[in-house]
Amino acid sequence: MGFAAETEGLLANALGKLQAKGLDLIVANDVSAAGSGFGVDTNQVTLLDAAGGVETLPLMSKAEVADKVIDKVIGLLGPSAAFDR
Repeated sequence: MGFAAETEGLLANALGKLQAKGLDLIVANDVSAAGSGFGVDTNQVTLLDAAGGVETLPLMSKAEVADKVIDKVIGLLGPSAAFDR
């Protein structure tokens, strides 16, 4: 899993990093977008996975984004991954 903080070419750059690093998941974040990035309590990200899945999340709190990312990771790990959340 990785993160791509971008100011332009969000999806293309994130996809390139996903593939170049052999990741299963990357969280793409346009840090130049209003309400996203650094110095604010909210974020809007897009999750890209190695199978070609793309999920753009709405603007939400960073804690909510973290929950969504954790849920995605658990989903990628499959039913054998037992976590007590």
